[in-house]
Amino acid sequence: MASPLVAHAVKEEVIDQSPNSEATLDSETTPPSSSKLVLVVGGSGGVGQLVVAALLNRNIKSRLLLRDPEKAVALFGKQDEEKMQVYKGDTRNPEDLDPSLFEGVTHVICCTGTTAFPSRRWDGDNTPERTDWEGVRNLVSALPSTLKRIVLVSSVGVTKFNELPWSIMNLFGVLKYKKMGEDFVLKSGLPFTIIRPGRLTDGPYTSYDLNTLLKATSGQRRAVVIGQGDKLVGEVSRIVVAEACIQALDIEFTEGEIYEINSVEGEGPGCDPRKWKELFKNPQSQ
Repeated sequence: MASPLVAHAVKEEVIDQSPNSEATLDSETTPPSSSKLVLVVGGSGGVGQLVVAALLNRNIKSRLLLRDPEKAVALFGKQDEEKMQVYKGDTRNPEDLDPSLFEGVTHVICCTGTTAFPSRRWDGDNTPERTDWEGVRNLVSALPSTLKRIVLVSSVGVTKFNELPWSIMNLFGVLKYKKMGEDFVLKSGLPFTIIRPGRLTDGPYTSYDLNTLLKATSGQRRAVVIGQGDKLVGEVSRIVVAEACIQALDIEFTEGEIYEINSVEGEGPGCDPRKWKELFKNPQSQ
């Protein structure tokens, strides 16, 4: 079963932020503690690590399910269990998804994934079928009915995996298996939001620490384009995807919806909930 490996507290560092990243973590600006407990699955991956960093910065309690819990300390430093808990487990193994993992969890952000084409990341049976389909199916099957929202990170093009150019990306089934994972979420009866990113840019910052993650910036590509109907083609900053996941948790009308997301040059919404609400309210459909 999943086992908790909780790190102990250390003194917080004051982190200078770029204008495009999260607010500074210090005694003056740290937000009040949230009532949420967000389970992040895939928290050491390219999007997941940015999700966790943003949750920590907002003082939102997180619980991480990681195949290698040691990565949590390397990425985020030692955190008090009141801020972050780390469980060892693998969504590909149903026996790792013990009910104790979900006790108290209010929200889930699932950003697991692997490469579209065979690579070293496929070692250990980490294929799209096992990760994007079987892992998602196992996770969703184990989630409690009391969950307030699951946000699943998928991909653009999942409804077009037999069409060019998507069929090239899907040569080894990644889009097909992501769509199967989406469909399982849709039929689960759980409140959900699905985020379909374009080609991911910025990061992953797999060799750095929380200080670096919180300073991450999407450069000039800060403006956000949100669409529906699997019509968007383009790329998106991992920083933007992570922020979209967190913002969707608190926007009621995103429940039961699927959104594609890209980022382009220009000023973006940053962390402003009002701007994100407008973006989600008026998605492009063409």
